[in-house]
Amino acid sequence: MFTKNRYSSSDMLKWSRQEIILFFIYATIITSLYEIFNFTFLSIPWTPVALIGTALAFMVGFLNNSAYDRIWEARKIWGAIVNSSRTWGMKVQDMISNEHAENPMSEDELKEEKRILIYRHIAWLTALRYAMRQRKSWETAMKHRTNREWSKMLHIPERISSLEDNLSMYLSAEEKEYVLSKGNKQTALLYLQSAHIKKLKDKGFIWGFAFLELENVLEELFTHQGKSERIKNFPYPRQFSSLAYYLTNLFLILMPFGIISEFAEIGDNFLVSYPWIANHFVWLTIPFCICVSWAFHLMERIPRVGENPFEGTANDVPISTISRGIEINLREMLDEDTEEIPAPFPEERNVQM
Repeated sequence: MFTKNRYSSSDMLKWSRQEIILFFIYATIITSLYEIFNFTFLSIPWTPVALIGTALAFMVGFLNNSAYDRIWEARKIWGAIVNSSRTWGMKVQDMISNEHAENPMSEDELKEEKRILIYRHIAWLTALRYAMRQRKSWETAMKHRTNREWSKMLHIPERISSLEDNLSMYLSAEEKEYVLSKGNKQTALLYLQSAHIKKLKDKGFIWGFAFLELENVLEELFTHQGKSERIKNFPYPRQFSSLAYYLTNLFLILMPFGIISEFAEIGDNFLVSYPWIANHFVWLTIPFCICVSWAFHLMERIPRVGENPFEGTANDVPISTISRGIEINLREMLDEDTEEIPAPFPEERNVQM
């Protein structure tokens, strides 16, 4: 149901166009100084540059694996939230009844109790996704201009409407005021759920064993919430990310100086047979530097964008889409009118949020 965010090659080029232009200008300046102005002292041996590139490849590979692990763990957590939410809806529907009640309720009253519990769960999902979208000081992806451009093209619900407005659709005025007064609003909602089912158990509308089953589901939800909050509140260690960033920039600065003499030497080999090629072969340094620089830049930049999987970038886990999908499932289980059930959040440029 929830697909992986996808990019086309043109999107990737557009996303990194500033750096491509910078690589072109830089490589052109170095090559022109070497070839036109005869600044041959600009060349350096390729071996030390290659050693830095080798170290960088290991570092960037580690960075990519670690960032992907964070994204994949976050996706598994929210996949578990999907399963636990459906379980909650099923057990609420089947375990609340008049079977053990001394003063039975009408069918409409039972349906209302079930609706309140399921709507409060949707409120919990809403509060959790809003908490995950809150900006942390170490989440810096939006400082890059092209990342901001992508953000403006995407439909990020948490930046369009407020949590207070959303909670109004699922909670009573009294409950909404109580939840908004708490620092951790999603935890407050689970406390309300537990108090509610205990009240129903005390009145006999939930059998003792069924009450324990429902409490177990709430415990699972607390576990999933804690795991999600752990990823949100613990940044990727900056020493690794910063080292990869500085090594990448050092390598990109040195690379034209190491490559230009190599291309000049290759051109000299064509001097007798192909003099025209020999005289211009050194200019191939420019496209070669652009390609290599772009590849290393992307390998370093992609994990920086994806290391915070709830930040609101195109690489995020689509928690808004997942939450809306759960809401649709649960409200369908309540047999609500399909016209009253909200539609899935729109997909923009093959990206779900």
